[in-house]
Amino acid sequence: MTYRTFLELVEIRTKLASLFPFIMGVLFAMTYFGEVQWLNTFIFFIGMTIFDMVTTMINNYMDYKKAKSKTYQMTENIIGQSGIPLKLVCHLIFIMLLMTMGIGIYLTSQNGWVFMLIGGICCLVGVFYTWGPIPLSRMPLGEIFSGLSMGLGIFILTILTNVTHYPSIYLQLNFSSGLFQLEGNIYALAAIILASLPLISSISNIMLANNLRDLTMDIENHRYTLIYYIGRPTGVILFKFLALLGYGTIIIGLLAGIYHWPILVTLASFPIVLKNTRAFEQTLPHPKCFQYAIKNLVTFNTLYALGLALSLLVTGVNF
Repeated sequence: MTYRTFLELVEIRTKLASLFPFIMGVLFAMTYFGEVQWLNTFIFFIGMTIFDMVTTMINNYMDYKKAKSKTYQMTENIIGQSGIPLKLVCHLIFIMLLMTMGIGIYLTSQNGWVFMLIGGICCLVGVFYTWGPIPLSRMPLGEIFSGLSMGLGIFILTILTNVTHYPSIYLQLNFSSGLFQLEGNIYALAAIILASLPLISSISNIMLANNLRDLTMDIENHRYTLIYYIGRPTGVILFKFLALLGYGTIIIGLLAGIYHWPILVTLASFPIVLKNTRAFEQTLPHPKCFQYAIKNLVTFNTLYALGLALSLLVTGVNF
């Protein structure tokens, strides 16, 4: 297998969905908590990227194995297209999972047990999203789990990696007595959840757009996603709502004192997102409609990150 084929197998072009929560997590830790840990942040980024590639490989592997269409296996799935041995794919998945586990254990030693708890839940969602007898992606739960595990999970794990002096949530385990104690700051945790909502909605919309586009093929391959149950018209309404949800949370967060005024630069993306949302509806279910969902993700979150970055000038925090 060539390097280029490997990049296709892990679908490296799709990693923006995990990159944005990571970037926003670092920036939010700096602007709201005033803290950053560069070395552990880099290590977490490596582990996050490796695991993201693993979940994509599992997805391609399971789609190949469970496909009812031979045409799909040989012409649309990268494993069949490139003739990649299934045994090699399994070995890569196993090795990269071990690498992720090693990084996770190290970061748990640095950030506490709550990091392992949240990280473990995110990893389980990532693995069972496409693996198992009834994967989450083949049920009407894909949008919820992908949005929460990436939009909230990666975001809060990044913050936990960076914020050590003022953790928003802390879990203490006493193995000798068998007792545990969970502590945290309600307001800090609420701020994190609110700041993650734009990420959750934009990432969920990527999965929703994919399922809206692929409804016919999904049914042929026995994938009964949310769109199968609610129909395309209702799915489009949900897509529009999620596309615009982030703007409401930005305004609420600013009024609540979670953000600084430069975050308003995010609102400049509104006309573009609205235009892309309309174009998505008009071109659905043509394959090119999916590009508008990607453009929305990139446009909104790029300006969201810019707003947080500019806020560093207002806070005046030195790192």
